[in-house]
Amino acid sequence: MNKKLTDAINTQINYEIESAHVYLAMQSYISTLGLDGFENWFGIQFEEELAHARKFIKYMNDRGARVEIRGFEDPRNEFSSILEVLEVSLAHEKGVTDRINNLMTIAHEVKDYAAVSLLQWYVDEQVEEEDNFSKLIGQVKLVKDAGLYILDKELLTQAKNNKNIVIE
Repeated sequence: MNKKLTDAINTQINYEIESAHVYLAMQSYISTLGLDGFENWFGIQFEEELAHARKFIKYMNDRGARVEIRGFEDPRNEFSSILEVLEVSLAHEKGVTDRINNLMTIAHEVKDYAAVSLLQWYVDEQVEEEDNFSKLIGQVKLVKDAGLYILDKELLTQAKNNKNIVIE
């Protein structure tokens, strides 16, 4: 693999792991609010970010490239509301989208079409992630505090209906 692309994917692997910790910190904050649906939903985000990192790691291993795991800064642990958590999350996902788009640019530059194929999955995933956070932000703004409880229960019901998610 091209060194520039290998270095960029290694950076992204570490950012995906860092993103998981960002969502774990958010989940921990939400756990203090007693909103089980939101707490579970952020647990799902945590797991998804780790899965994204593992997908990149498998790809690098399959291509014979060296994976380098590094450290990162402590995630933010304090927020003023669910709305703030969601807005910070959306901004974070927009940053991830920029990073994925940059990886796609590099893959095209170096004509690594296997990487282009892999990265298309991430491009599509980011559209979904931004949409999910945008919709939740809109819903939270609509329902305000009284409806937050109802929205929380809806998220918990959705999680219970998803056979891949473990509810504690």
